[in-house]
Amino acid sequence: MQKKLSKIPFNGTPEQEAKLRAVIAENKDDQSRLIAVMQEAQEIYGYLPMEVQEIIAEGMGVPLEKVFGVASFYAQFSMSPKGKYNISVCLGTACYVKGAQTLLEGLQEMLGIGVDECTADGKFSIEACRCIGACGLGPVLTVNDEVYGKLNADDLGDILRKYNA
Repeated sequence: MQKKLSKIPFNGTPEQEAKLRAVIAENKDDQSRLIAVMQEAQEIYGYLPMEVQEIIAEGMGVPLEKVFGVASFYAQFSMSPKGKYNISVCLGTACYVKGAQTLLEGLQEMLGIGVDECTADGKFSIEACRCIGACGLGPVLTVNDEVYGKLNADDLGDILRKYNA
């Protein structure tokens, strides 16, 4: 699954940038620390928008293409913001054969966003994952750390209403 860049405008703060530049300053002489710097940046911002990748590339003295390549290759990195409520739909084999794709499509339609996107109000984001280890409850989705299992498309409205209150 290819990662998407966010359509939501970047709105980092001067404080966040100062923290990132401090992390870069501590590591700039060792390019082998690139992934560690990127992890710290994601902790600071919650994701790695292109503006942050540019700061990292410049500060670490590496090509932007290398930073982007690392961000797009490793699943731990996100290039789009997560909503207050991050919905993750399991597409592992057990969940998939029990209808997880229908759940994913239903959520996308209801929220008006795609996978790896966030609603404009920052409330919800959707991601697809491969397996969360709850195969007996399939199909499964999580909202942050709360697990919902044995679902069908009719359950989605009630789940979303719980977080829209």
